[in-house]
Amino acid sequence: MKYAVVIERGPASYGASVPDLPGCFAVADTLEETKRLIEEAIADHITVLKQQGKPVPPAQTHVTTVEIAS
Repeated sequence: MKYAVVIERGPASYGASVPDLPGCFAVADTLEETKRLIEEAIADHITVLKQQGKPVPPAQTHVTTVEIAS
């Protein structure tokens, strides 16, 4: 399953969240580390949901980019 991940750059770090998995997030100093950590966070999040007998939310969020002429 592929989940959409939102990565934002802050003043001192990067933050990543998964819209379809509330509470699933990661923060790191670099973009590469943030990507690695959010992959781990998604896997762990799904494992915990399954262990608790809760449904795993389907991936429903779609992402696109829009170019605006300046």
